[in-house]
Amino acid sequence: MINVMFFGRGGQGAVTASELLAKAVFKDNKFAQAFPSFGVERRGAPVQAFCKIDAQFIRSREQIYKPDYVVVFDSSLLSQVNVSEDCKIIVNSEKDYNTKNLFNVNATKIAIETLGVPIVNTSMLGAFCATKEVSLKSMKEAITDKFGKRAEKNLIAAESAYNFLKDKF
Repeated sequence: MINVMFFGRGGQGAVTASELLAKAVFKDNKFAQAFPSFGVERRGAPVQAFCKIDAQFIRSREQIYKPDYVVVFDSSLLSQVNVSEDCKIIVNSEKDYNTKNLFNVNATKIAIETLGVPIVNTSMLGAFCATKEVSLKSMKEAITDKFGKRAEKNLIAAESAYNFLKDKF
């Protein structure tokens, strides 16, 4: 099973991202389970969301404590990420951390340039597709299903972030 943890702030789309990842995984003919974990439920407060991916039906429903991947929507939350050394982290940052398992993508810049707002969920999902755990094609279908006529700019954002990271995994 592949365990993915999303760290973000309320309003950045971390919960929606976990749901979209699960839908894309289903489109790749795998099984998925997505669920959020809230503390203070307000815009700007830290939020965690999770997604489990497997080739088999997923029976466990517990929170993820040892993720294979962590997707960090706000680099100021990076200090809260406590994971094993094998975990791969994708962080929304312009800073290149130059470490083995930490990958940056400037999702905020991509989102502002394509969407006109700093909502980074579709950019970060495109970046996650670079891991090859889910196909970009299925992710684009899931984004289109979710956003309908508003999907076009989100598809561009996802593909831009994917292209930035596709050769790094």
